[in-house]
Amino acid sequence: MSAEPIVVDLLLIGAGPVGLYGAYYAGFRGLCVGVLDSLPQVGGQISALYPQKDIYDIAGLPRIKGQDLVDNLVAQAAPFAPRYILGSEAEILRRDGDELVVTTADGTSVRSGAVVITAGVGSASPRPLPCGEEFLGRGLHYFVPDLSTFDGKDVVVVGGGDSAVDWALAAVARARSVTLVHRRQQFRAHEHSVARLHESVCDLVLDAEVGKLFADDAEQISAVEVCRKGVDTPKRVDAQVVVAALGFKLNLGPIASWGLTLSKRAIVVDPAMCTNIPGVFAAGDITTHAGKVKLIAVGFGEVATAVNNAAVTINPDLGLSPGHSSDAPPPGSDQFAVSTAATI
Repeated sequence: MSAEPIVVDLLLIGAGPVGLYGAYYAGFRGLCVGVLDSLPQVGGQISALYPQKDIYDIAGLPRIKGQDLVDNLVAQAAPFAPRYILGSEAEILRRDGDELVVTTADGTSVRSGAVVITAGVGSASPRPLPCGEEFLGRGLHYFVPDLSTFDGKDVVVVGGGDSAVDWALAAVARARSVTLVHRRQQFRAHEHSVARLHESVCDLVLDAEVGKLFADDAEQISAVEVCRKGVDTPKRVDAQVVVAALGFKLNLGPIASWGLTLSKRAIVVDPAMCTNIPGVFAAGDITTHAGKVKLIAVGFGEVATAVNNAAVTINPDLGLSPGHSSDAPPPGSDQFAVSTAATI
């Protein structure tokens, strides 16, 4: 929790690809920008659900893995030093004179001249593993931002959707052993990914659930107990890493109570990406308007529109047109690096 409010020109709520591109555009327009997200890492659903899946519809990139796209977007914004405020949900929005104030669930306040909501499908909270929540941080993970976590370990992945299959495939190349536990015979994941999984050395334990986690002397996970349908004796599987990929609960959360005009759980915006609240804009999958198409590519264009209109709201002297980026390359653009901007 911050004792003093964080003060920025523009606050982006949502650190998925659209929010990260918005951070670049805000920096390009000369704005000090904050990026707030309820998840403890940037990347939104991509990093949480399918970081190793290939994406094929990003302009100019015939093929790119989800996490590589996120890393590139972070690097693109890095020269402008965005302030990342992660791991706490936006809870309250209020106006204080010419400023908007967003307060998070942990009491952090962020003051800004405008807000752009880029929260995708809303806040995401992982569906918990029915047993072993006490092992979070001690071997139990809901997503794995650093794949070296798998190196040389016995890994158990729980789930049958795209994220579970993706994590298992990512672990196969690095782990000592990989076991995927799924409560059904059929997978919800993409057929091609499932075919790759069957061709891999991953051990599939189907029609089964994890019933218990075991700890070693250091209180780290050492093994899991797997209960199989029709089998009286549970199976014990060595594991130092357990990835519970059981999906996420998605909802608008407190944003739904802010007085925004909503339609089918989406925020209604006009062509300038303005909401019905002055100074509050929205972009990406969380929005709806005539002809809306939910694609990352569409979100990129929407957030550029939102940020440029927000820039005029913050400082009318800026003008709506951003000009050409080639005429004003970002500082240090010859040495792009992943951001080391402050994170709280």
